[in-house]
Order: sequence, then structure tokens, then C-alpha cells
Amino acid sequence: MNSREPAALVRATLRLQFRAGMTLDDATALVPQFARLGISHLYASPLFAARPGSTHGYDTVAYDHIDPALGGEAALARLADRLHAHGMGLILDIVPNHMAVDAHNAWWMDVLAWGQASGHATWFDIDWHDPDPDLRGRVLLPFLDCPLPQALAAGSLALRHDGAGGLFHIHHHEHRFPLSPVSYAALLAQVEAPGALLAAFTTVALRGGPGAEAVSALAALRHWAATQRGQAAMAQLAILHDGGDPAGRARLERLLAGQPWRLACWREAATRINWRRFFDITGLVGVCVERAEVFEAVHGHVFSLYQRGLIDGVRVDHIDGLAAPAAYCQRLRARLDALARLRPESALPGAPIYVEKILAPHESLPAAWPVAGTTGYDFMDQVSAVLHDASAAPALDRLWAMCGPDARACGVMAREARAQLLAEGFAAEFAHLARLLATALDARGAGCTPVGLRAVLEAILVSFTRYRTYFGDEAVQDHAKDGAALHAAARAAGPRLEAGQEPLLSAVTGILSARPEQAPLACVRRAEQSFEHLTAPLAAKSTEDTIFYRYGRLISRNEVGSDPARLGLTVADFHAGCITRARLHPAAMLATATHDHKRGEDSRARLAVLSEMAPAWCAQVSTWFAQNGAEAAIGPDRIDELMLYQAMLGAWPLAPFATVAAREAWCERIVQWQAKALREAKRHTNWLDPDMAYEKACAAFVRRLLANAAFMAQMDRVVARIAPAGALNGLAQTLLRLTTPGVPDLYQGCDLWDFSLVDPDNRRPVDFGLRHALLEHAGSFAASAATWRTGQVKLDLIRRILSFRARYPDLFAKGSYQPLEVAGVDCAHAIAFMRQHDGFTLLVVAPRLPLGMAVQADTLAPGRDMALRVSLPQHLLVGPWHSLLGEAPVQASVPFARGAVPLACLVHDAGGRGLP
Repeated sequence: MNSREPAALVRATLRLQFRAGMTLDDATALVPQFARLGISHLYASPLFAARPGSTHGYDTVAYDHIDPALGGEAALARLADRLHAHGMGLILDIVPNHMAVDAHNAWWMDVLAWGQASGHATWFDIDWHDPDPDLRGRVLLPFLDCPLPQALAAGSLALRHDGAGGLFHIHHHEHRFPLSPVSYAALLAQVEAPGALLAAFTTVALRGGPGAEAVSALAALRHWAATQRGQAAMAQLAILHDGGDPAGRARLERLLAGQPWRLACWREAATRINWRRFFDITGLVGVCVERAEVFEAVHGHVFSLYQRGLIDGVRVDHIDGLAAPAAYCQRLRARLDALARLRPESALPGAPIYVEKILAPHESLPAAWPVAGTTGYDFMDQVSAVLHDASAAPALDRLWAMCGPDARACGVMAREARAQLLAEGFAAEFAHLARLLATALDARGAGCTPVGLRAVLEAILVSFTRYRTYFGDEAVQDHAKDGAALHAAARAAGPRLEAGQEPLLSAVTGILSARPEQAPLACVRRAEQSFEHLTAPLAAKSTEDTIFYRYGRLISRNEVGSDPARLGLTVADFHAGCITRARLHPAAMLATATHDHKRGEDSRARLAVLSEMAPAWCAQVSTWFAQNGAEAAIGPDRIDELMLYQAMLGAWPLAPFATVAAREAWCERIVQWQAKALREAKRHTNWLDPDMAYEKACAAFVRRLLANAAFMAQMDRVVARIAPAGALNGLAQTLLRLTTPGVPDLYQGCDLWDFSLVDPDNRRPVDFGLRHALLEHAGSFAASAATWRTGQVKLDLIRRILSFRARYPDLFAKGSYQPLEVAGVDCAHAIAFMRQHDGFTLLVVAPRLPLGMAVQADTLAPGRDMALRVSLPQHLLVGPWHSLLGEAPVQASVPFARGAVPLACLVHDAGGRGLP
């Protein structure tokens, strides 16, 4: 077995989005290209069986096999073999939190068929004790396109028999709802089924659940249904239960009344749902992976793949959705470690676990989680923020204030969004939590009125800004930060409450902060876990899917993992984040783009330049407001108009539109983005009740702009002014991602310029052929910089540094991180640090605030002499230094020379061992 330490083996990951044109065999063909780029591990989107036609794989229907649509396990084995032949590994994205509500999900269908008697009844987070008498012991299925009485009358519910599986189903458009075999005896009696069959299902009804009798009875039904008489009976049953006929409707109603589920209109999900969803998506049901038997069922095939050497690590999707993340991570870590000795001799050692987790400022991963780190949203925020000029906030705030009374402070808007979502999107979850808290309070002798409890609970939730606490976890851990966050929310909630509610507020926070080692009552544990299951989706939906589309001060800061209210980050604070990461999670992922980002990494880098020219930008927008003729009464209003200009500016192509068709295609991408943005904002329109008139007016406005020659020329001029500086920002964030503590992650296609919009735009097919050709014809870094608009300069930067990382992995995996002081009038334009290990020193100097460097449009070089000096230790001043990006500067301490791209990545070897 390879004896190198696992930490040094994961040098760089490349995220591939499978499906939508990318299969496992497609990826296998690309492995040599990725190896040449310097990638050590592919980082795959979910590969297990998903809902047919899935474009992303997060709608899992089975955990026990690789999706045949991707090529199945044989194709995975071919990919693993090709990776191993190149010394590479595979990290698999797994989804333990939720599954698709789909007829292909056998576990879910078993629950629908047998209700609480199902062996999977406790595998999903279902409230079988709902206070609604009609839902007690049943599952709400809010998938009808209209209320049930109307669906019945319209005849859109049809009874059908599944000849292969043996079950009867109710069909409604694409949905299939299985009928419980307990009801089959009475159903089949209506068509004079054979007596033996009726007797068999009478026994099934007596047993009330699955078992040998049910298996035998269903087999007999399948056999009879395949006969001529049986087929006629099935057709007759369909006619007898035709909702279009009054008698048939009555029979169908009686049949539905006996099922362990209740059908409802999709609009009722928000107020009546009695099972945990993924966020507010009714098509995804929460999985109780904290239960040992569910954990094994969900991860059994993952462990098999790892043991056989087909995967080498995992990425856990939405870790905050789990009831007990610490206990989960500990269990997962222990199982992977135990299997390590059983892996093939040729397999890579170790098994990194990465978790998708949004961290608030000054929040770190709980120490009780034995993981390599996050998937990199925290770094994505830090590196973006340090490239913004925080001093622009007052000017940008004034522009924002021009957008009308809805353009309020970000914090105010966030609280309003959380309150709105509690009342609309998560009303059922909020009511469920309130009931659990009332029970827990009563058990502790702290009675309250329902109205008072709801007021206190709403005030806490609206004021709670982090994703969640972890008091409900099963593992014993340090809860100091959890307590601080919860009590901060309670303090903020106080002014929102009426006099005399402080004791109730205190009692509620006491329940929500109970620890497992204190042996709290079961009702207390259920209440705090319900609270933690609600705060995470509430934070995500209110911030990422609402505020990011409402708060338009500068949308480059409206990104996953970021706080839009914080415009910039000081260099010192950026260094502090790197030092903390090096100490706590030196192998954490570093991302600047993901499948969930709101806009491409180079779009954000370009828009960041606006913070350097805030007065000019404000003047330009004011001109557009005055000349472009948007009408608030029709659309768009000022907020939507401001966000549109920024979206267009960030995605504007570097080369002129070659044809009218190209311009129209780009226009349709913007219109598609705009429709999603307007609905996510939930101001004038939304997903549930779209205002098509407003949306059409906004789309027409976009098309009118792009047909306006004067506006197009103005936009071209703005882009021409900021695009070179934006490109340098893009190279700076790439350099920092490749060299600061952590493992750089490259999202598919982002080795060239990434001006994508939110999904599905950021998941478009990638032209890997172009990238292969550019790799084949790589030249000098200076030559790449001279043609920077092609993006090859970014690709070359990545290739050069990743190649060096491959040769000297310990410098990055174990090397120290030492910030360096930058002196001089232009000191604000550089971020400098050293990485040191075993006699090697890596000196990195990245540019920032490039507009002030007078970046040249043709070369990306500063247009003036830069007055800055990096403070180096005396023994490093004279070198010798080797540059990974071409010619080394005359003095390492003066890295930015006029005429050269201001990026420095220099290596010094005290041992004289030679460098590439």
C-alpha cells in the first residue's frame, strides 16, 4: 500500500456534474486530461440511482446501486481503474438526508402501501401522531393539481393494477399512489375474484402488515390478473371507480378513506405537511439516518465501494439536515477506518470526509466532527470579500436607497424574509415545532398559551441567523458556541415580545439548549431536534433563495456562504481565516465555484471592481434609470432593474456578439435568470402564484435593452473599463485558492473564464475538447497573458501551480502559513504570504483592488509603477528564487513590475535540491 500520508494525497479536486450529458464512461475518457492539469481526485456529483430524468442526482431513489443511466457499476469500475492508472482517486458526493418522493423509491412506496406497519415507517421523518384526526397515523400526499373533491369530479384519479408488482395504484398524471393490500379483499369482492384470493387478502387484512401471507397473496393476484378473466376484472374495477361517475366517485372516496395516506392539493403542503422535507421541496422526503438500521441501509453500498477501492472518500450533502451530525460523522469515520485494511493493496490510503456546511462569520466546524473540512463555501466568501473595497459601502448604500422604500438594510430585509417564510413556506413545520415545545414546557411545569408560545418562538426564529445549533445531537460535545448563538437570538427576540413574556422566552431557550448528557426527557429532545431541523432550511431559504434576490447593493456579495451586508474583508482578516484553517482543517476544500453558486466566479470578480469605482458606477446607473424607461407600475421596479444591470454586466461576453443569433441566445439566458430571480425574491411574483404580467414586462425590458444600440454601446464601454481588472481579480482568487491552506477544488469548466449565471446555467455542458487543445498548446505564461480573453492564462496558472503541488505535496499539506507585511503607498494592492516546509519556501503575492493599478487592457499588467514592498526575512532577500509563472522579479520583495502580470508565485529551496 502507498505509504505516503493521506493528507498529502488529496492535492486538488475537480468537481464533475454527472447526468445531463456526462456519464461515467465520458469521465473515464477525460482522466488523462485531468491528470495533466494536476488534479489528484475527481469529485463526483451523486451517482446512486435517482429519479428517472434527474439532471443532478440529489433526488435519490435507491442507495444500493449506481444509476444505470450513468453506466452502472461496471462503468464506475472502469473509471476507478483509469484513475488509479494515473495515481488519482475518486470522492463521491452522498446524500444521506433525503430521498425522492417517487414511485421508483421502494422504501417510500412500502410506507405508502403499509403505513405504520411498514418496516420503513420509521425510516422517514413522518409525524404519525399529527393532531389532525384525518392525518393521525397517515401520510399527507400533497401532489394533486387541485383540491381532492375537484380531482375526484374531474376524473383525474384513476385506479390501475400493476401487473409486475401486484399492487393497485391510484394514478394522477405522473404520480402513482399504492393502495394498501389491507383493502384488497373488499376491492376484489366487487368483481367476484376467486374465493381463494379473497380469503388470502382477508388474512392480509387481519395481519394488517407485510409478511409471508402478503407476499403469497400478491403473487396469487399477479397470476390471476394476467389471465383473461383477471384482465377483465381489472378493467371493470377501473370503471367502477371512475370519479367522473357519481357512483364511481363514491366508491373511489370510500377506497381512499381506507388508505394509510391522504391526498391533497399541492398548495396544502406548506400548511399541512406531516413529514420532513428537504427545505420546502415536497418532492424530497427527509431520511432518519440517525437510526442505526437506516444508516446501514443508506451507506451499505458506499462502504462496499470503498472497501473494493472504487471510491476513495466522500462528500456529505447538507450535513445540517441530519438530526445528529456529530454522531453521524463519528459513525461514518469509524466505519471507513475499519474498512481501510480490507481495501486492495493498490488503493489510496485514507478516506477524507468533506461536509457541505455553511459557516457564519467566526463560526468553525464543531470539533466533534472527525472530518477533513467543509466543501469550501467559507473560503469562497473570504476570497471574494478581500477583493472588494469596503470603503465603497456609503456610496453603494446611497445608490441602493435610490431604489425606493423596499430598498432597506440587509438585516431588516433578512428578518422580514424569515418571518414571511415561517408564515407561508414553513407554516406546517412551525406549527409542529410549537406543539412539541408546548408538550416539553408542560412536562417541565411551565405552561403557556398557544398564542404566547407562537409569538416567542417566532421571535427567536426570526432573530436566529446561523444555520443551526447542535444541542439535539446524540454526541457529547462542546456547546459553547451553540449557547452563544441561541442566547444572542433570544436577546434580539426580547424587544419583539410583549411585556411579561420574558419567563417563557427563558423557558423555551432552556428546552432548546438541553444536552444529551443531562438526560433530558424525550419530549424535550424531540422539540430541540425539531427546532434544529427548521432553522437550517429557514436560513437557507430566507438568505440564499430570498435575500440574495431582494438585496441588490452589489450582487457579487450575494453568494452562498456569504453575508451580503459585509461588503469587504481586510487583508488581515483574510490571513486570520487562512491561519485558522491551517490549524483546524488543513485539508478542507477551497472552492470559488460550485453547482449551487449564484453566479460564476469570474462574474463575481468582475463585479467586485465596481466597489473601486462606486461614484462612477452610481452615476452610470442613475443615467440608465433615467433613459431606459422602466416603469415601476409595469416592471421592472428600481430594485429589479438595478440587479438586472449587475447580472448583465457580470455575464457580458469578452468578445462582441458574433451574430444576431448569438446575442439572442445570450439574451434568453438573462431572461431565464431574471425569471428565477424575480420568483425567488417573492416581491412581485413567486413560484406558487406567478404574476405573469410582471414577468413578461421584465422580460420585454431585457429584450428592449439588447435591441437598443445606445445602451449596448454604454454597456460595452463599462465592460471595457472593468473587464481587465475583473480578469486580474479572477486570477488573484485562483492563485489564492491554489496556494493557501486547504485543497483547491476546481468546478467543471472553471479552468477558463466562468461568467455563468445561477443554475441551470452553471450546469451547462463543458467544452472539454477546447480545454484539451489549450493544454496541448500551452506556452509561456506571458504569452497566455497577452491573449487573456481566451481564458488560457487562467488555465495556465492552474496547470503550473497544480503541477508543482503534485511534485511537492507536503509543502501545501503540511507547510506553515506566514502572512507578510506589505509596505508602501500601494500596499493595499497586494496580499502576500509564505508557505514553508522542509527547507522550501513558497512566496505568493496576489493583487487586489486592480482598478487602482491602471491595469492594461491588452496585457493585464499595471499601467504604472507600483510603490509596494514585501517584507521578507533577511536570508530570503537574495534568493535564488524560481518563478512558477515565468521570469522571477529582480527582487522578490518588489514582485509587481510594470509590464508584467502582477502575480507572484516564487519558490526558494534552502537545500539546493533543484526545482522544476
